[in-house]
Amino acid sequence: VPILVPPTLTSLLALSRRYRGLTLVLTFLCYTSYHLSRKPISIVKSQLHPNCSALGPNPHNDSNSSTWCSWAPFDGDNYKELFGALDNAFLVAYAIGMFISGIFGERLPLRYYLSGGMVLSGLFTALFGLGYFWGIHVLWYFIVVQVCNGLVQTTGWPSVVACVGNWFGKGKRGLIMGIWNSHTSVGNILGSLIAGVWVSSAWGLSFIVPGIIIAAVGIICFFFLVEYPEDVGCSPPLHHVMTTNEKDPEAVTSNEGPLSISGRSSTDHSDSPTEPTEEPEAISFLGALRIPGVVEFSLCLLFAKLVSYTFLYWLPLYIVNVGEFLGTARQERAWQGEHLLTPLLSLAAHFGAKEAGDLSTLFDVGGILGGIFAGLISDYTGGRATTCCVMLVVAAPMLFLYNHVGQNGIGTSIAMLIVCGALVNGPYALITTAVSADLGTHESLKGNAKALSTVTAIIDGTGSIGAALGPLLAGLISPTGWNNVFYMLIAADVLACLLLARVVVKEVRGWCGYMARKRGYVRT
Repeated sequence: VPILVPPTLTSLLALSRRYRGLTLVLTFLCYTSYHLSRKPISIVKSQLHPNCSALGPNPHNDSNSSTWCSWAPFDGDNYKELFGALDNAFLVAYAIGMFISGIFGERLPLRYYLSGGMVLSGLFTALFGLGYFWGIHVLWYFIVVQVCNGLVQTTGWPSVVACVGNWFGKGKRGLIMGIWNSHTSVGNILGSLIAGVWVSSAWGLSFIVPGIIIAAVGIICFFFLVEYPEDVGCSPPLHHVMTTNEKDPEAVTSNEGPLSISGRSSTDHSDSPTEPTEEPEAISFLGALRIPGVVEFSLCLLFAKLVSYTFLYWLPLYIVNVGEFLGTARQERAWQGEHLLTPLLSLAAHFGAKEAGDLSTLFDVGGILGGIFAGLISDYTGGRATTCCVMLVVAAPMLFLYNHVGQNGIGTSIAMLIVCGALVNGPYALITTAVSADLGTHESLKGNAKALSTVTAIIDGTGSIGAALGPLLAGLISPTGWNNVFYMLIAADVLACLLLARVVVKEVRGWCGYMARKRGYVRT
């Protein structure tokens, strides 16, 4: 009779590490593909309404020579408003759907929910691009596709954050999730580069190829993603620090390994992990709102995401428009025989749609660095809100400088885009990852991990309202001048910082109390 040898502690630790690594990689690829499929619209905008006069005479002898190469219905003077409508069709649907998505995510298998949403996202992304090959020129078709895509894309964020939160404890969550959250910027970069390949020749492929990619990654996710450590014989991580009465210093050796809180491996328990136990109830919407910090961080993310998504959807068009303005100004001065004395006119060349898309990826490169930096600092200091607030304070003047001196040369433009990307996307990344996971596993929940997806959906759903408002306001304000758009973004950054004031004060008081105890001084 074969003797069953229980697995050793070393083998359990190795098994847990492998599955944690697999979860990080799969969820990273999943959300990278989500953002990869969202980015093409910002790259294609400048091709839907290009400067046709720069392409030569109209081969069809149409009287409207300045728009003969534009794609109807975006060939009118109101094209910026129509672009804003496209953005908001997606983003409003996304914001509304996000509040519902978290509730479904708590009650449905995450693997099915995530992979199904990715396949549907691929379908609707491809349908937008097929409008090019089918010769569709009616606005309602593109609006409906954007609305449907916005709804199904809400399956992504609550699911991937819940999966990562199920596998990782709070120990180095900020750094781990800061690195992991670079999927947002990596997806934007890849989406820009992939869309840029076909934007000038057949812009429909700029949507179809990303649609195929996200659907393929969704199928891979369906077969390989493991939702819970218990599903493979590992114990869940420790999500919050226990009180002195609860803590056994000899029992808990790792908050991320396969050890349970009692110090025994999952195979040492008399009760098998697969044995049915009492399932905790999913938290209600109002119950999630009562968790300390959820409201403050949600409202802060509304304004932080407003800034980030305005850059996501409008930065390539801004680069193209500013290049056209500078090129026209240089020509006028050349005709007048004047020298280019103003630094503003020293930017070398007018950027086309592909070049502007490539340059805009530097903002996302900065976002990767900012997310990692924010996670590292917040882990070291323990101050998530303070880290966000400091970065938002510095971001406001940097946005002003980018608008006014960021076009002084290609080197200046590259440096400013990276710095602005780090300062804008750093707080956004920290709130949507480490902060959401912290609040979703808050000690007030008494170990009920069912709240994680709902809390994540509330925070990101509120942020998505800002994501919808930002591009909408940019479309309405940009005809009055890009300066006014940047003033709006600066105001949003300041408001985001102010909304965290109460949490920042609480963190600072905690630090002061800790320092006082460390010096042996206790207030009476």
